[in-house]
Amino acid sequence: FNQVIERNLDSLMHRTKNRPIPGGRMSVTQAMITAIVMTLAGIVLLYLLNPKTALFGTLSIFLYTCVYTPLKTVTPLAVFAGAFPGAIPFMLGWVAATNEFGIEPGTLFMIQFFWQFPHFWALGWMLDEDYKRGGFKMLPTGKKDTGTVLQIIMYTLWMIVISIVPVFGITGRLHLSVPAAILIFLAGLVMLWFALRLYELRDRASARKLMLSSVSYITLIQVVYVIDKFLA
Repeated sequence: FNQVIERNLDSLMHRTKNRPIPGGRMSVTQAMITAIVMTLAGIVLLYLLNPKTALFGTLSIFLYTCVYTPLKTVTPLAVFAGAFPGAIPFMLGWVAATNEFGIEPGTLFMIQFFWQFPHFWALGWMLDEDYKRGGFKMLPTGKKDTGTVLQIIMYTLWMIVISIVPVFGITGRLHLSVPAAILIFLAGLVMLWFALRLYELRDRASARKLMLSSVSYITLIQVVYVIDKFLA
């Protein structure tokens, strides 16, 4: 749905001009049929797990398509709006397995929610000129300045805090051992260091390193959480 809506803008940017629709490999009709079929099939499969999973899955699709996508050319707050559907899949596994929504999936949601800001703003910094060609407002201040980097640092700090909260035993059945929490904390400090380097250097290379470190971080903590579940 996103690529149907933004097909004309995608053709203006280097990173998206070869997508199926602007690249001429798929018509808008074909894309819509594909999107509708996959959406309905996905929701049905989620419903077969349990209704709550289908509800959150549907909400994620709606928010991404009907809120985040149209806002991207209007306001930098689109990233905030997009963080909601972006964080839902992270918690969806818990809801699918337990048919419950509570502090545990809520905590997983918040980890992914805060992580998205430094991740997407680092990407937005890297591709600022390209995004501007498409008319997208991705950086919080609209430009690569001190205000943007300070917000990246702030959200990185919040991400580190929420990622280790389960070690304190206040997140229900979502537990984290002290060694696992230390490992996640150290990984967060590495990501924070790259954010501070971006503050210092303000260049594309630093933004790229921050973006890559954010991908490594969110992958690592999921592995740590799962392994810790069986070792603790």
